[in-house]
Order: sequence, then structure tokens, then C-alpha cells
Amino acid sequence: MEEYIDKVMEHKHALIFVGGIAAAIAGKKILESKAVKEGCTKGMAAVLAAKKDAEECYQDMVQNAEDIVVDANKDDKKAIYVENDE
Repeated sequence: MEEYIDKVMEHKHALIFVGGIAAAIAGKKILESKAVKEGCTKGMAAVLAAKKDAEECYQDMVQNAEDIVVDANKDDKKAIYVENDE
């Protein structure tokens, strides 16, 4: 068995090359498969939905913060009354 392994190891570069080609072919087939495409599409849809939800949440927070600032400024602004000493 050791003799067989030594013989194979003499051609390890060729084996690595062939393994690389096999991996590329298998990877291409996997990426082109309908199941992978559908899975990736569903994953992308989920990401886009989450992004939309996050943007809406952010916009709500901005509007609430602006309302708080406006309300705080209303409390600071007080009417100035001039009193006549007549």
C-alpha cells in the first residue's frame, strides 16, 4: 500500500490539477442548478425585505426625534408680555 501511495505522490501536481478541474465543473453545475438559484433568490428577497423594514424603522425614529426637538423648543419659547405701569 505504501508503494502505491508513493507512486501516486510522484504525480501529485497532476492530481491537484485534475481535482481543481473536477471542483470547477461540480461548482458550475451546483451554481447553475435550479434549487440553488431559487434558494439564493429567496435569500436575496429576505435581505431586501429586511433592508426595507430597517429603512422604515429608521425613518420613523428620525420623525420621532424631530418631533421631540420641536416639542422641546416650544417649551423653551415663552411669550414675552410687556406690562404697562399705567
